[in-house]
Amino acid sequence: MESNSKIYVAGHKGLVGSAIWRNLQSKGYTNLIGRTFAELDLRNQLAVEQFFAAENPEYVILAAARVGGIMANNTYRADFIYDNLMVQNNVIHQAYVNGVKKLLFLGSTCIYPKEAPQPMKEEYLLTGPLEYTNEPYAIAKIAGIKMCESYNIQYGTNFISVMPTNQYGPNDNFDLEKSHVLPALLRKVHLGKLLEVGNFDALREDLGTEDGRQETEDRRQETRDGRRKTEDKIRSTLASIGVSSHASRVTRHDSSVTVEIWGTGNAMREFMWSEDMADACVYLMEREEQGMGGTSFVNIGTGIELSIRDLAHLVKKIVGFKGELVFNASKPDGTMRKVTDVSRLHSLGWTHKVDLEEGVGRYYEWYLSKKVGSRQ
Repeated sequence: MESNSKIYVAGHKGLVGSAIWRNLQSKGYTNLIGRTFAELDLRNQLAVEQFFAAENPEYVILAAARVGGIMANNTYRADFIYDNLMVQNNVIHQAYVNGVKKLLFLGSTCIYPKEAPQPMKEEYLLTGPLEYTNEPYAIAKIAGIKMCESYNIQYGTNFISVMPTNQYGPNDNFDLEKSHVLPALLRKVHLGKLLEVGNFDALREDLGTEDGRQETEDRRQETRDGRRKTEDKIRSTLASIGVSSHASRVTRHDSSVTVEIWGTGNAMREFMWSEDMADACVYLMEREEQGMGGTSFVNIGTGIELSIRDLAHLVKKIVGFKGELVFNASKPDGTMRKVTDVSRLHSLGWTHKVDLEEGVGRYYEWYLSKKVGSRQ
């Protein structure tokens, strides 16, 4: 890619896309194209066709997708398979039609079988049944991988697929129903900290934002009517999302606050700072056509795993929460172990730079910067 190459980043406002956009800018790429969902619905075949014909991008990074955690994947199963299939089908096909020089498709490590050997190698794809809770999303992503592969075989395109591990970083989704484990965990622990120090102004502000609020109909009506939320209402809302005080009255430094976490805490996961992931994607886009060792499919991750329990305690330490973490074993764990084999990525000359503790510290600072009044 040249510094003035026209590069379209689909999903440039999200966690992954925004990190890639910033990385491209930092490396001197000046001709970037992005469209918000309001400007271009990638599920609309005609709209995507017209966009490609008008803009004629030379390179495409397909980071746009409907994503979420266990609850969202299992609840909105039809949305996850339909939206993702439509987006990737339209973008990948138009990239072929319009002669795009190279396309990078972002998948997910949930494409691998539920019982895949660990760590997961690229060749384990389609060797066993998927985890049921995110099966529709995984099937859509597998279709995207195979679409890229098939277009390469039939039409000689240069479409590559990358499978990132769990991402976290700036512009993440902190919706407690729809987000992934780390943003949901960080936000709940932060709310627990605010409750234990009695900062109801910050709680009111956090719960009242559009970014991930858990609104009951009573709270929506309360907002419409412009009535001030009472402390009891806030406590009730927090309890509904698993953040509770067992004292009769919350005062500063309330030591009885608990934060509920889904599952046993024993599931093992791998996490990657989004800016590291973006750097890996751009690194792969910059390689020559034959520069990926003859493959068009590569994992992106750290290769380092830890339990959800250990992750929760790391978040607790970084946030400064003094209360108790309670693991609800009646809720699903998902796949019990999921870590990527990144030997192929390492063989191509790239390794991650930011470890988890440093990354979560940066993550929390970013979250606080978006929540005026939340600091202590």
